[in-house]
Amino acid sequence: MDRKRSFPPVVAPDTRVLVLGSLPGERSLAAARYYAHPRNRFWYLMSSVIDVELEPLGYEQRLAALLRARVGLWDTVASARRAGSLDAAIREAEPNPLADLVGSLPHLRAVAFNGKTAARVGMPQLSGSKLALVALPSSSPANASVPLAEKENLWRSLREFLR
Repeated sequence: MDRKRSFPPVVAPDTRVLVLGSLPGERSLAAARYYAHPRNRFWYLMSSVIDVELEPLGYEQRLAALLRARVGLWDTVASARRAGSLDAAIREAEPNPLADLVGSLPHLRAVAFNGKTAARVGMPQLSGSKLALVALPSSSPANASVPLAEKENLWRSLREFLR
């Protein structure tokens, strides 16, 4: 089983909120795009955070809209072995250098973790920072235990850091 690797961070100098996933799933890796699985609700949830309809846009336009809203993206896991796309299958994970990236973003106010695995891997790395660390329910279709309306309400809490 080959190692799977995360994508480079998508950030700008004025990024205020950094959203961290765990490791891209199979569809995302194949497409070389964050949140490429059509049933992943990430783009829908972020639309409600930044008040821009992201789903009809092309990928590059989506990323540009996030950056305009001062939202960045990355993953907590730099590389790992994993069969399939489930976080529970991640083995031999090597974390991304989150503290280095966070230290390079002078306007950053909050780091949001998309799901339990992202929070488990990323929160300890950033626990000494003065940033708000926000654990959110996963946008993955595998996380069906939290209703979409509840996810949307929790994700909207990120708005306060973008003002």
